[in-house]
Amino acid sequence: MDYKSLLQSDALYEYILETSVYPREAESLKELRELTVKHPWHGMAIPPDEGQLLGLLLKLMNAKNTIEIGVYTGYSLLSTALALPCDGKIIAMDINRENYDMGRPSIEKAGVAHKIDFREGPALPVLDEMLQNEEMHGSFDFAFVDADKGNYGNYHMRLIDLVKVGGLIAYDNTLWKGSVAHTPEILMSEGMRSGREHMLELNRALAADPRIEIAQIPIADGLTLCRRLS
Repeated sequence: MDYKSLLQSDALYEYILETSVYPREAESLKELRELTVKHPWHGMAIPPDEGQLLGLLLKLMNAKNTIEIGVYTGYSLLSTALALPCDGKIIAMDINRENYDMGRPSIEKAGVAHKIDFREGPALPVLDEMLQNEEMHGSFDFAFVDADKGNYGNYHMRLIDLVKVGGLIAYDNTLWKGSVAHTPEILMSEGMRSGREHMLELNRALAADPRIEIAQIPIADGLTLCRRLS
């Protein structure tokens, strides 16, 4: 399988993709997906079923202004841009412009490049600058985070003020290949163990945060949706 899934049956996942996802996938998304799979780090991209879910959520919310932290080649970014209205805007942040530029032609071909304000560099300084502008508080409908796992808690501290009451924050990789349910004694790489610890900490914090209501969805590598209550 080219894409990550927590489903224990590859055949079942392939059925979902072939029946419900690929037939509805925009041509620009398909092109970007096929381009990204050739990249040595293609596992960093969200899978197409997750992109489909994000697009549907954005349309249900009538979202217009969004934030994305962690872009990679832009599959999630393009999924978002296609779901937003013509005057929708995305502030997208990533430390690597080269990967974003790889997917940029597909974004331009889809006619949605004008919706994207790409900021190269660490996200925290950008978020802090945004928070200095009172008009930006509560001005975003949606935020998607798929970046350095050790900073998820720091991102949450800032996004909770930037996303409006009733808005949504989505955190990717929150089940970390299922390792969050493993015992500490299980053998795993240092990178896997570090990510697991970060996700365990985040999951505990989100579950205890009274400012949000949450749903943790076992799609892709785990997606936690947080609706701001206050």
